[in-house]
Amino acid sequence: MRIASYNVNGVNGRLDVLLRWLALAEPEVVCLQELKAPQASFPDGAIRDAGYDAIWHGQNRWNGVAILSRVGAIQETRRGLPGDPSDAQSRYIEAAVNGVLIACLYLPNGNPRPGPKFDYKLGWFERLSEHLASLASLDAAVIVAGDFNVMPTDLDVYAPERWQDDALFAPEMRDAYARLLKQGWTDALRKLHPNEAIYTFWKYWRQSFERDAGLRIDHILLNAKAAAMLVRADVDRRPRGWEKTSDHAPVWIELGRVARREP
Repeated sequence: MRIASYNVNGVNGRLDVLLRWLALAEPEVVCLQELKAPQASFPDGAIRDAGYDAIWHGQNRWNGVAILSRVGAIQETRRGLPGDPSDAQSRYIEAAVNGVLIACLYLPNGNPRPGPKFDYKLGWFERLSEHLASLASLDAAVIVAGDFNVMPTDLDVYAPERWQDDALFAPEMRDAYARLLKQGWTDALRKLHPNEAIYTFWKYWRQSFERDAGLRIDHILLNAKAAAMLVRADVDRRPRGWEKTSDHAPVWIELGRVARREP
């Protein structure tokens, strides 16, 4: 089963790009972020015409997450993170799909740092970690996919010296990401590409994509059950080169039905 994560940077404005990529890549399950669409404006009809069922958690102008499936019903298990009933930002949705628990997230950017936006990011990540701790040891495959807005190491950012003051590269966030992995999560891309500079985001200006001056901020994490089924993981750079496209590229994994035997 191929599972992908894609920050579309506006699902309606870039619907043609999304539909073109779905037809080309044919992922079984897709997590979308940054819908930038209220609940009633999600393009459900076009998504269904493309062969996918969908659930989504929209928000007017900002944020928004969705899970798409073409391999069975989507059984929603959670909408929004626990821990702060006053938090109205649409950044988390979770569902069971084809025997796998899928969590889709869009972590706050956090800039400028320091400041209230960075404090909110730290708090949101702490709530995420608390919730994911309850999922890590489940006796079922669990996938956590989305735009984490974190570059975990120097290998995940072009010219790291230029990002020292940015919230995406802050020591607090890198430490938080490392602590999250210690719960038992596997970073799928790093598992299969341990020493490769591999990016998922390129700014629109200064020919960042053409120069491959990018960041790796979109991640797919696997609990032990899912990690044992991991076959492939990569970034599909093709959509990033299209016109009127997102500044992100889809990241994807492929799971086998039989667990791998460790050497």
